[in-house]
Amino acid sequence: MPRPPIEIAPATKFAVTTLALTLVLVLVLQASAQTQPEADIDCSNAMSTAEINSCADRAFDAADKKLNQVYQQAITRIPEFATVPPFDQKKWEETLRNSQRAWLAYRDAQCKDHVALFWGGGSGTSAAVLGCMTEKTKERTREIEEDYAPR
Repeated sequence: MPRPPIEIAPATKFAVTTLALTLVLVLVLQASAQTQPEADIDCSNAMSTAEINSCADRAFDAADKKLNQVYQQAITRIPEFATVPPFDQKKWEETLRNSQRAWLAYRDAQCKDHVALFWGGGSGTSAAVLGCMTEKTKERTREIEEDYAPR
């Protein structure tokens, strides 16, 4: 014989619904109070893990953007260098692209894998990984700038 359905009093339904909505509202308000807009963060005085990570992310984005600009400039400068056979423009471009792909694999393995091990998943991991990636990216940018500087 099937059991009859359990009847929940309307006042209990209202109380449970109100409690659930209040809890959601409190969580949303707490999250928004803790989230400082990135534009307002003073990276020279970042204190919280979220601020430090945001600043590290900004620094990496800026370094990566500069690297991409310098890399594209190097690609456009290749005709100036590709003047001695058999090292034609196609070979120079292919070699630079292969070099860049290998460098990206190295940077990511070194920073995302190796450096991360030292932090054991702690709260400083993201900033350490991003810091490593930023420094490696700046170094690579300098290398390409030096290699493809006007002669």
